[in-house]
Amino acid sequence: MMKMSENPTVALIGPGAIGTTIAAALHEVGRTPTICGRTAHERLVLRDDSGSVVVPGPVRTDPAEIKNPFDLVFLAVKSTQVEAAAPWLSALCSAETVVCVLQNGVEQKALVAPYVSGGTVLPSVVWFPAQREPDSVWLRAKARLTLPDTPATGVVLAALRDTRCSVDVAEDFTSVAWRKLLQNAVAGLMVLTGRRSGMFTRTDITELSLAYLRECLAVARAEGATLGDEVAQEIVDKFHQSPADLGTSILADRQAGQPLEWDCRNGVVQRYGRVHGIPTPLSDLIVPLLAAASDGPG
Repeated sequence: MMKMSENPTVALIGPGAIGTTIAAALHEVGRTPTICGRTAHERLVLRDDSGSVVVPGPVRTDPAEIKNPFDLVFLAVKSTQVEAAAPWLSALCSAETVVCVLQNGVEQKALVAPYVSGGTVLPSVVWFPAQREPDSVWLRAKARLTLPDTPATGVVLAALRDTRCSVDVAEDFTSVAWRKLLQNAVAGLMVLTGRRSGMFTRTDITELSLAYLRECLAVARAEGATLGDEVAQEIVDKFHQSPADLGTSILADRQAGQPLEWDCRNGVVQRYGRVHGIPTPLSDLIVPLLAAASDGPG
């Protein structure tokens, strides 16, 4: 039976931009999580327009130091890093643990479930832009998550109550998750241009983005998402309204020479399109280019 508590024990894997935001939100209300990662840090720093929050460390780097499982684990690593996080998941999780995945994509449960010792994998949609800087993370909008309406969601609601991170619970989580995936998919065009959000104000990029989003929308609907025709324009309008220098995590990874989440953000549309017999001509061009930018050779 899932362990429910008003004050669940919390660990976090991956103190990057999203992970630091969640850690800071918990620390501000006296619920500092156990923080686990690849690199030792004495502290984490989150800043926004109102100031900064310092989360004391250390960031643990050895899974062998973990002696007991936790009620809730936030997994804030990219989809390309899940296998590397497996030793942490093994150490932190029991069959009663809820693992809330703070990650892009619509395949979170399938990707993470093999590593969680029988615990419950809870997908999420992350709606806030957090940007990694040399010594801190810059939170550029209010922190917000969307979670599915399941019993496991109660553990996350308890952990994040009264924090700067709001939580929406969606009965139709499939539609919410696919809408965010469409936003992430078109943001991948930034990798191919090396430009930030300002590029979407170009007429030619607007037209390309709308065509690509309509292709993605057809696949999303085949997968059970209830999304209207207006969604494509709404997503493009949001990019038009964003700061011109606003980036995306996949662009940051490209600039840093890191592997890209091209499959969970873009390849998934091409793959599911083939399953449903839906033509994806733009994906057939965009996906190989993103894959080559990520994995080479050359």
